[in-house]
This record gives sequence, C-alpha cells and structure tokens, in this order.
Amino acid sequence: MTTPQRDRSRPISRSLVFDLQLSWKGYRINKMCNSLTDPANRAAYKENEEAYMERFGLTEAQKELVRARDFTALLDAGANVYFLLKLGVVTGIPLYAMGAQMRGETYEAFLATRNDKGAT
Repeated sequence: MTTPQRDRSRPISRSLVFDLQLSWKGYRINKMCNSLTDPANRAAYKENEEAYMERFGLTEAQKELVRARDFTALLDAGANVYFLLKLGVVTGIPLYAMGAQMRGETYEAFLATRNDKGAT
C-alpha cells in the first residue's frame, strides 16, 4: 500500500506544495543543486555552467530557468526551495533576494516586511 499524497482537487491557496509528483518533475534540477554542497562541484559550476547543467541532464527549458535565475519558475518546475538555496549561494543571489523574487517584490520592499509581526 502506498501513502496517499495530498488531494489535488483541494488546492492550498497561494501555495505550491512540494509533493511526490513535483519532486519527480524537478529531480534533475534538485540533484544538480544538491551537488553544489561540494566545493569542487561549486568550482566546476562556476567554471562552466552550461557543461555542469548538461552533466545532470537538464532539459533546455530547465537550463533556461537556471540561466535566468528565475527561482519562482524553478519552483514550478519542481525545484525544492532548500536545494535552490545552494544555487543561490553559487550564483551570488542571497536568500532574501530569492524571496523577493518569489513574492514579486523589490528587494527593498521584501526587506521592509522582515520585521513586521504578520510577515508571510
């Protein structure tokens, strides 16, 4: 017997749930991002990003999302936010800059919400 996943007929408002289906969709992206925990792999990525993406079998569409540093679309493509943090470190894009992009805000507007009591 398999463990049931969430009921897709009942979406969670304004949320993207990282479930098994999304995990499989983003498997190659996540595998590549996770590999960036190794200093040698980070150096290889910085030396030749295209070859590094090819090494993990990313599709052209996935590669374009990585090239564009489109973290919101990468989430939609199945990337796990925790693995994307590794990509952010290698590409010089800090966590809050990624968060601002994902919320469709400027970095400054996003930072202004970080100390608000009800910030989401």
